[in-house]
Amino acid sequence: MKLEFTKMQGIGNDFVVVDAYTKPVLLSQSQIRRIADRHFGVGCDQLLMVERPTQPDTDFRYRIFNADGGEVEQCGNGARCFVRFVHDKGLSNKTRIRVETASGIITPALESNGQVTVNMGLPHFEPAVIPFVADKMASTYQLTVADREIVISALSMGNPHAVQMVDNVDTAPVRQQGPLIESHARFPQRVNAGYMQILERQHIRLRVFERGAGETLACGTGACAASVAGIQLGKLESPVLVSMRGGELVIRWDGANSPVWMTGPAETVFDGQIILS
Repeated sequence: MKLEFTKMQGIGNDFVVVDAYTKPVLLSQSQIRRIADRHFGVGCDQLLMVERPTQPDTDFRYRIFNADGGEVEQCGNGARCFVRFVHDKGLSNKTRIRVETASGIITPALESNGQVTVNMGLPHFEPAVIPFVADKMASTYQLTVADREIVISALSMGNPHAVQMVDNVDTAPVRQQGPLIESHARFPQRVNAGYMQILERQHIRLRVFERGAGETLACGTGACAASVAGIQLGKLESPVLVSMRGGELVIRWDGANSPVWMTGPAETVFDGQIILS
């Protein structure tokens, strides 16, 4: 099987994007893992599928697969690459599109300056929705990780996030502790582990250990989750500039019952083909 693809990146979070809109494409988990492998395949954090919508009043369906082959609900940096892809490939000439995802409808928009803004929807804090095992909803929770108690904010941006504040992201135990939080028993669908350093009330640094992908250079939903958590705790105010190792995003959130808006770049790296068995 010869598969055509486009390699894209959003502030270092990299993707293989497949056009399953023009003609259907079916990939197995092992094939996705092969594509994502940085030594034997193309290499990516996630594979994105552009498909025809199944719901009325939507333009596309957007599916996301992590490097381990598992399908997930949402990816913010991928959403920006998605809208750039459908414009560059002539699949849509709309500046604002409605996209169906596993977690609901999102509305990415291509700005005149080339940046992409995405309405990421409402954040959810209810433990059952995240999902997270807790007796009741709270602004922060104690979590036992490797016999140590840490304090996290738990919320969903269409996918689950555990955000903790640290003094310095450079020395935070992301790669050692991140996998333990990702697979913690209190997160039955696993979780993205975020480490947030507050520089100013409108500026943070962030590292994220993503479920199924490991630490990435950037995480769009992680940037949204960290900003929302900081605003909810009264430590940040909108808009928030989020600096990650791959670049920067601007996150806006007006508080309860308001959607989260994310703005940042999306770029094509190259087009290619790969032979899959």
